[in-house]
Amino acid sequence: MLAEIITIGDEILIGQIVDTNSAWIGQQMNAIGFKVHQITSVSDNREHILAALKEASCRVQVVLITGGLGPTKDDITKKTICDYFNVGLRFDEQAYKDVAHLFKIRGREVTHINRLQAEVPENCSTLYNKAGTAPGMWFDEGGVVYVSMPGVPHEMKYLMEMEVLPRLKAKFESPFILHKTLLTQGIGESFLSEMIADFEDALPANFKLAYLPAAGSVRLRLTASGNRNEVTETMNRLVAELSVLVSEYLYGFDDDTIEEVAGRLLKAKKLTLGTAESCTGGFLSHLLTRIPGSSEYYMGSTVTYSNESKTALLDVPADLVRKFGAVSEEVVKAMAEGAKLKFNSDCALATSGIAGPGGGTPEKPVGTVWIGISTPAGTWAKKVLLGDNRLITIEVASMTALNMLRKELLEMR
Repeated sequence: MLAEIITIGDEILIGQIVDTNSAWIGQQMNAIGFKVHQITSVSDNREHILAALKEASCRVQVVLITGGLGPTKDDITKKTICDYFNVGLRFDEQAYKDVAHLFKIRGREVTHINRLQAEVPENCSTLYNKAGTAPGMWFDEGGVVYVSMPGVPHEMKYLMEMEVLPRLKAKFESPFILHKTLLTQGIGESFLSEMIADFEDALPANFKLAYLPAAGSVRLRLTASGNRNEVTETMNRLVAELSVLVSEYLYGFDDDTIEEVAGRLLKAKKLTLGTAESCTGGFLSHLLTRIPGSSEYYMGSTVTYSNESKTALLDVPADLVRKFGAVSEEVVKAMAEGAKLKFNSDCALATSGIAGPGGGTPEKPVGTVWIGISTPAGTWAKKVLLGDNRLITIEVASMTALNMLRKELLEMR
């Protein structure tokens, strides 16, 4: 079964907002057996929208449209859809009641413009939106299902989950599709490909392996379709085999993050963590604290960017900094030990490096990062070379530090 996503709005095309809707919709559609054949972004232009709808209807069975349903004059999607189907508008009493209720609980009166949002094309089934003022619209015309939804992400998600996905599952008999993703850190895509080449060559015909690289990590996604029981059984076997092959770099599955995995290990072992950051500038602590419940194991951080702050806040000996430099094994180990003492934590991570674009030397080029770790078992450090992109260096250094912690915790009794 094929679907197409059409996003409408000048703000997407000029880069004012990022289209996160399509990625989320694609995941949900794939989960119920639909393949997203194409994603199209169009401007707030009648002819552009009409052409996109006509072209999509020749390619797919389901067209999902987001955007352009607001109350202002630049929101032309609803009127254009009426033109596409050659129909007029009708007033939907329930849609108006939903709008009025939303305004009432906010202590506001429904304006004439907002009342117009309760008007929908004559040939649609109204999808009532409890999360906003613009209802969704379902059309079943000429063998194609068209669904128009607001572009506001939380409103779109409400309608997809409560209305669209259940209706699509009831209407279409779609195949069973199963995904399983293995998450790796510390190895590049090409090296990983060589490592598992024989495994990939031996995959059953209905299984596919995709490499999904990102900063500091590579996701390996296995996808299969077919009989539910057979596919599930084979998938479990293949995931077990692949997990052994990449075990040195494997940190989780599917939606896991490295900070979640490290946090779960800290909780399980009843250990606490402190951090001292230089080149990562607080990004490491940001990753750790965005996990709900991280206060159970994460004690705090210092961002000791200058040499003086390393000495003043972490008791790193000034002579050590002068002799070896701030970006060194000796200093980053002292930072980790200083953070452990400062926060009275069982473990500590420290980062010090040259994020760039300047500051590099032949001995320590831009992208050189030392990561220190201190645990009840001892203190050690690792040097990584991460290239000349400042933001990627910060992100990858933080992920590498968390992966070092994960591995260390797994080895601890």
